[in-house]
Amino acid sequence: MSFNLQEILRESIKNLKAYSSARDEFTGKADVYLDANENPFDTGLNRYPDPYQQDLKAKIAHLKNVRQERIILGNGSDEVIDLIFRAFCEPGKDEVIILPPTYGMYQVSADINNVKAKSVPLTPDFEINEPALLEAINDNTKVIWLCSPNNPTGNTLDPEAIKSVLNSFKGVVIVDEAYIDFSYSQSWIDYLDFHPNLIVMQTFSKAWGLAGLRLGMGFASNEIITVLNKIKPPYNINTLTQEKTSEILGKLDERNEAIDIILAERILLAKALEELVCVRKIYPSDANFILVKIDDATNIYNKLVEKSIIVRNRSNVELCENCLRITIGTSKENKLVIAAIKEITS
Repeated sequence: MSFNLQEILRESIKNLKAYSSARDEFTGKADVYLDANENPFDTGLNRYPDPYQQDLKAKIAHLKNVRQERIILGNGSDEVIDLIFRAFCEPGKDEVIILPPTYGMYQVSADINNVKAKSVPLTPDFEINEPALLEAINDNTKVIWLCSPNNPTGNTLDPEAIKSVLNSFKGVVIVDEAYIDFSYSQSWIDYLDFHPNLIVMQTFSKAWGLAGLRLGMGFASNEIITVLNKIKPPYNINTLTQEKTSEILGKLDERNEAIDIILAERILLAKALEELVCVRKIYPSDANFILVKIDDATNIYNKLVEKSIIVRNRSNVELCENCLRITIGTSKENKLVIAAIKEITS
């Protein structure tokens, strides 16, 4: 099915004239800056940051093998999510589709933006229910949100099913790859040339260990990125975040070593969980966490809290009854949670 960006953009966004900052009007180097009403005394942070993060994007583009103009950076992936709603969804009229169990901010952002989020649950084995999804699409459906590897289930969605959705939907399809660095699957960034309606999201919060910085990435066609850049606040990524992330990007070997340790610990934790008599099922994971179905999950969760061990109780999430989501910690932390569950259930 053909994709026409102009047909799905909000009318107000089509006609939007973006805010022009001082750094938009002059982009070169100068000796004296008297254009932006900044404090003239050097504190290291007295100047506004680059509104388009060009130096940082150049490094990301090299790492991801993608053109720089296909990248947008957000104050966390949650900002990228919000920008997508603002670009494509008319409040009180348009709809999006979410596939629970999934990342909760899709629903929250829909509610904030007064956009109906139609729920099409995954199958019991946490895959896309294609017939139900296609049936749920109507003329007001603008965005489909897919999370792969999925949170909170940990599995990678069937790529053939994702391709089918991309090819059959005239709106925008989001593939949220927050956990892609813990998976052996190919990133959907590599398919941007083949699917003009595709937006891929990634983050520095997980594998890069920068959750405190709040930096999310969006990858899409030049045309979509141009629209999102019009909507975003002019200085949404601060100087400290840009500088620290640029520094960390130079430590790729350290990041890869950390990922290897997490993947090894994921195997060990899964094996240890299998030996617990209270465990009913361990779901396959391509993320830095494991979803486990366990007897009396809420009671075990509460007892773990009493022992100052915090996991996530997902029992109230659709298709996740009696499930705990356990993040892969250090070897010591993983052993502590196993020992605590043994003690609680003995």
